[in-house]
Amino acid sequence: MSNEIAKLAPQGLWESFYQLTQIPRPSKKEGKAIDFIENFGKDLGFETIRDEVGNVIIRKPATPGMENRKGVILQGHIDMVPQKNSDKQHNFETDPIETYIEDGWVTANGTTLGADNGIGVAAAMAVLKATDIQHGPVEALITMDEEAGMTGANALKAGLLQGDILLNMDSEDEGELYVGCAGGTDANIVFKYAEEAVPEGSVAYKLNLTGLKGGHSGLDINRGRGNANKLMIRFLKFAIANLDVRLASIDGGSLRNAIPREAFAVITLPADNADELLESIEEFEDIYKEEYKGVEPSISFLADAVDIPSGVINEVVQDDLINAVQACPNGVIRFSNDMEGLVETSTNLASVKSGDGVIEAKCLIRSSVDTAKEDVESSIESTFRLAGAEVTFGGQYPGWKPNMDSPILKTMQEVYNKKWGKIPEIKAIHAGLECGILGSAYPHWDMISFGPTIRFPHSPDEKVNIETVEKFWEFLVETLQDIPEK
Repeated sequence: MSNEIAKLAPQGLWESFYQLTQIPRPSKKEGKAIDFIENFGKDLGFETIRDEVGNVIIRKPATPGMENRKGVILQGHIDMVPQKNSDKQHNFETDPIETYIEDGWVTANGTTLGADNGIGVAAAMAVLKATDIQHGPVEALITMDEEAGMTGANALKAGLLQGDILLNMDSEDEGELYVGCAGGTDANIVFKYAEEAVPEGSVAYKLNLTGLKGGHSGLDINRGRGNANKLMIRFLKFAIANLDVRLASIDGGSLRNAIPREAFAVITLPADNADELLESIEEFEDIYKEEYKGVEPSISFLADAVDIPSGVINEVVQDDLINAVQACPNGVIRFSNDMEGLVETSTNLASVKSGDGVIEAKCLIRSSVDTAKEDVESSIESTFRLAGAEVTFGGQYPGWKPNMDSPILKTMQEVYNKKWGKIPEIKAIHAGLECGILGSAYPHWDMISFGPTIRFPHSPDEKVNIETVEKFWEFLVETLQDIPEK
């Protein structure tokens, strides 16, 4: 792929984004990108701080005559979600992202694009290197490992940053200003099992459930998309009960904050039941296509004959796993009473994987109401503990409570209205933004989240709209020019 995106306008932003696409930066493995950002700040001659975990802070002085303005923190996260299509050969730890332009959007070839949150980071970089923008004191705060645990935000120490206003550039609809977000908790579930011998007279198949859209488990959870783990387990429950199927292994989903697009299972069953198995798989594929008509047009459910595995999961654990996953809550639990259409509480059954005598399942629970989040935690814990699994919770992060009297909210509404003749929509988001965590360390900050239009984040269909990136940039520049005095 070429560097054609680096020629788009605004060129400073797109050049920076192109540079980021060439540096591998999956969550937990973004070290090279952190080095790049640190060197970027130092090469510009600005004060650059790298903290113990890898967050980078770069300070740019005010332009002449703007020294009396409130300090602004431009914030984004450097890591990206590593998702690819099953037929795509790509190593996220070594390979650059292959970008291209299509119908007014920038997207990637078979992988996530990393516009979430590479565009936000690129915007901060463009402000830092610009010589034609009027602004007060600016700090770029580039956090690490947002997608896989908010590690950077959680580790940020109070007192490092000097500004008063946080502009988080990690939301994904141009023309909207976000003033609140949900909090979240990870549920970690573990079954331990011993293998049993494969019953004599068995044949083995690998089940392949693919073609689902997946997506962001916060932004897309209300779109009614299929969860590959739930659909695979639904079939396995039928097949175990009716075809004497035994489960040898399962591998569904990957990241905690991505709706699982694919699930695979190796099973055995009596050879006499093989034809009925294949017929049942075709029937279930038709059922899934009918149930998800208009939402999941590319569902594929296939079986491939494979060699007999070394063993199967012992029957008690197999049945406990199937029943617990079948019963596990998933998707939207409740919509908000305060903001129409906003999801209040949800959960995503993100992954189910077996190997070496252990089955691990993970869920991400989100809610803007702490007590509701705790209720879902209790439901998941009860479901899996009844099935004999160990259940622990971690990775908790707080929500961000809206402040409708926010001064920066008023400023940005006025700027947008003056430039485009309308007031931007004010929203809260069900996804987890870093604002809630950052605000815990810096409670005096006045915070807003905004960004260009990004579609299908956390999936290989991710794309960012070119026109809205330019509009987002112009909005950012004019906002910096209008920041109030101290």
